Order: sequence, then C-alpha cells, then structure tokens
Amino acid sequence: MARKQLAKSTLSRLRGKLEEERERLSALIEEMEREREQVRLAETGSEHNADPDNADGGSLAFELEMDFSKERNARELLGKVEKALDRMDKGVYGVCEVSGKPIPLARLEALPYATTLVEWADRA
Repeated sequence: MARKQLAKSTLSRLRGKLEEERERLSALIEEMEREREQVRLAETGSEHNADPDNADGGSLAFELEMDFSKERNARELLGKVEKALDRMDKGVYGVCEVSGKPIPLARLEALPYATTLVEWADRA
C-alpha cells in the first residue's frame, strides 16, 4: 500500500519545522544547563543548602527535580526531532516504523517528528 512520496515542497516545509524545533530545544537545553551550573556555583559559594529537612531545602530540591524533568523531556524530544531529520535524509520519512504504512500528512503536520501511525505510537 505504497503512496507516492511526499511532495518536495511538503518535505522542505516539514524539514524547516523540524530544524526550527531542533534549534529551539538545543537553546532551551543549553539555558537549563547554564542555569543549573549557576545554581551549583551559588550553592557552593554560600550557605544555601538543599537539606530536604528544612522548608527552603525541600522547595529547592523540588525545583531541581522539576528542572531535571523538563531537561529530560527536552532532550527526549530533541532526540525524536533528530531521528525524524535522519529519516528524511534516508528517504523513509513519513512511513510508519511499525507497520510500514504511510503516516497521514495531518499527523506529520501536527507532530513532524512522528515515526508511527497513531495506533502504534506507544511502540515508538
């Protein structure tokens, strides 16, 4: 059930979206790393302590965990974006990795890094 290839203009537009997202995520990750380093330096140079037994320490520990979670999510999404760009380069972009069927254009427009049909999304 092969469909014709995505139009070059469509691929170009989707590549542009992916490249913009890659740049945005890379900048976000760099900023998170910079902020984490600033916090680390501030803590070693002052009396701040992430002691979970005091209110400030517990709050700081929670904030740090939230920051790590955001960074982990950004890195995961960046990996998906890079994988989609790689699939474009290999000529298999827009084809479900599980079923081999074409991914609907509407799905690719919404999630340009999608590598599966919706019904197989939990396997990717």
